[in-house]
Order: sequence, then structure tokens, then C-alpha cells
Amino acid sequence: MAKRMTWKEIQETYPDQWVGLSEVEEDDNGITSAVVKYIDKTSDELYDMQIDGQDVQTIYTTPQNFPYGQVLIWGCDEN
Repeated sequence: MAKRMTWKEIQETYPDQWVGLSEVEEDDNGITSAVVKYIDKTSDELYDMQIDGQDVQTIYTTPQNFPYGQVLIWGCDEN
């Protein structure tokens, strides 16, 4: 059985990569701890697992080094 790790431990152990997490615990600031379930999958594979209903949360471990550049989300104005 995989052991629970803090978010900091996950980031230090698996820097700059996509991971699939289970048993995720969060607070108002984000992930506090989780069990690392997958480290050998692409983001597409992990997201497909989520879509198929598997208990996995997909996340990149080092957001400041995110490989796809900035993501901008626009709000909707109903006026």
C-alpha cells in the first residue's frame, strides 16, 4: 500500500511531472496530502482515467514550471 505524503513531499519527490493522486486531502489553500497512485502516465492518460470514473486526481507537481505556458480564463458578462 502506498503511503500518504504531504503536498511538499510529493513536489520534492516528483518534480516537474504529472501525477495521479488518490485519497486527496485539501484545505482552503489547496492539497495538503495525498497518496501518489501514478507517476508513469501522461496528463492525457490521467484525465482519461478521471473521465472513466477512476478515483484519481491529475495535477502537475511544480506549477511555476508548468510546461504549457500561462492559462487565461475569461469570465462571462451577462450584460
